[in-house]
Amino acid sequence: MTDLFPGPLLQVRGLGLEYRTRHRLVRATHDVSFDVWPGDRFILLGPSGCGKSSLLKSIGGFLPPVNGEIHLDGQPVVQPGPDRMMVFQEFDQLPPWKTVLENTLFPLLASRKASRSEARERALYFLDKVGLTGFADAFPHTLSGGMKQRVAIARALTMQPKMLLMDEPFAALDALTRRKMQEELLRLWEDERFTLLFVTHSIEEAMVVGSRILLLSPHPGRVRAELNSHQFSLTDSGRESFQLTAQRIHDLLFTPEPLAPQTASGPLSPLTSVLL
Repeated sequence: MTDLFPGPLLQVRGLGLEYRTRHRLVRATHDVSFDVWPGDRFILLGPSGCGKSSLLKSIGGFLPPVNGEIHLDGQPVVQPGPDRMMVFQEFDQLPPWKTVLENTLFPLLASRKASRSEARERALYFLDKVGLTGFADAFPHTLSGGMKQRVAIARALTMQPKMLLMDEPFAALDALTRRKMQEELLRLWEDERFTLLFVTHSIEEAMVVGSRILLLSPHPGRVRAELNSHQFSLTDSGRESFQLTAQRIHDLLFTPEPLAPQTASGPLSPLTSVLL
């Protein structure tokens, strides 16, 4: 009998990550496990140095794990691929010699996933979705930071990836532009229902952008808790329930972790003891 419900799209199990600086080897994460389901807006949240970006790079196929494994749609992740498209914080991720349209359709042509006419049609569709049809012939240096991020999002979605990976994409924007980009991302998700894996260090952004949040402890990153946040929207930030939840998340992130309570079978995991 066929299962009525699909399994997780992404499975991360016991992931330990390391990277080397000029002076030493840094342990980024320790024994991190979680699942991302199709259509999730899944947030990796934690303080600087907790391994959020390293996790995203590893899921993208750019940083091999020291321990553990990653499976996407049942297949092990061992290298980058067009099924995982990334949007970074930096505004210089668009080749400056290409127009907005050329930047948007380039991955389709480079991967040979579409003809030029098909790539152009799909690129124009997503440029319209992010409100940039009128800037198709513009060059990146003429765009604001928020507009460049919209082009990067459109470019990623033209590939119709299984998962969109976003590494603090709005962190360098001013407060008003950041709010506008959050609104546009959520509207785009409502239209397209892509699976999103989003890194942030902002508790408020995590609560309004995400449907689920994974809290990571300070360096090296460990799972502190996983919680639902689908009940919150951009209009809820002034409500008492929102503020109380934000404070609880802050306390979980920055209060030293207590010793795990014992059961007959052993210690309880953080996920057992903290679920909102």
